[in-house]
Amino acid sequence: MTENQTSPATDSTTPTAPTFGSSAPPLGAFAEIDGRRVFVHREGEGGPAVVFLPGASAIGLNYYGLQRRVAEFTTAVIYDRGGSGYSDSMPLPRSAEDVATELRDLLHAQDIPAPYVLVAHSLGGAYAQRFAQLFPDEVAGLVWLDAFHSDWDDYMPEEASIAAGERMAPPVEQLRQALPFIRDFVAETYADYPADLRDAVVDYHQSETWVQVGHAERGTMTPLVAELKAGPGFPDVPLIALTPLAVDPNQAALMSEETLQAIHDGKTNLYQALADSVPHGEHRVLTDANHSQLITERADTIIEAIRDIVTQVNAA
Repeated sequence: MTENQTSPATDSTTPTAPTFGSSAPPLGAFAEIDGRRVFVHREGEGGPAVVFLPGASAIGLNYYGLQRRVAEFTTAVIYDRGGSGYSDSMPLPRSAEDVATELRDLLHAQDIPAPYVLVAHSLGGAYAQRFAQLFPDEVAGLVWLDAFHSDWDDYMPEEASIAAGERMAPPVEQLRQALPFIRDFVAETYADYPADLRDAVVDYHQSETWVQVGHAERGTMTPLVAELKAGPGFPDVPLIALTPLAVDPNQAALMSEETLQAIHDGKTNLYQALADSVPHGEHRVLTDANHSQLITERADTIIEAIRDIVTQVNAA
């Protein structure tokens, strides 16, 4: 594909989000995977390589601040999964297996040797979990940043179930109406980025691609749960789960205090169970951060967790 081309048209059940922008990203490069361009950027040297898996509506550049700090002690990789960010457009949603396989092919194409430390944020947890199921020998460790797990419904009140989340997912028009607020929030959140990178992140979160990708990914979680439930558990690798428990203002506007408390209790129990499921698991609870601002406001804590996993891997 050339830079201005998109994937072939598809029917309405599998919409294709428009490709973001017509110029190259401010850093990084493209790799061709299955005939499509996938954006990737690597920094640092050594191993194990640390790979960031973005949450819904996020792109690799959202994690650049973390990447450049990890690159001080090992190889660090950010990327945009197919259909999102600077990567070529394609039908959404996708299976977790498709996303996990694409990531593996991308890392191999970039000659980044396995095994990897997967750092999953939010929806990225679904794809990290599937990667670990499909390619357990290529996973050296896991860092769970309030990331999705297939056992979510086992620990949550009905009001916060996967099905309820799909029903409450905002429609496309509502997402478009929120763009002015999103612009200000993103600009403030990434104020310490170099100007060109900050502008790129802000521009993406104002784009039609952001609207369409977020709507497609957030509203179709049930099939991912079924796919992951059918797979095996996590491999025996070091794992640190970070769970932020500060109240998110957006959640507080939609839910009662009782429901929010039930969600916090459920998250605490879920991620403790996840840590307990492997011999070298650890659960770290953060009472002063919420889901939306975890990766920026608690960057030091995240870097510490990643460094701890890398150290464990290298010691072993």
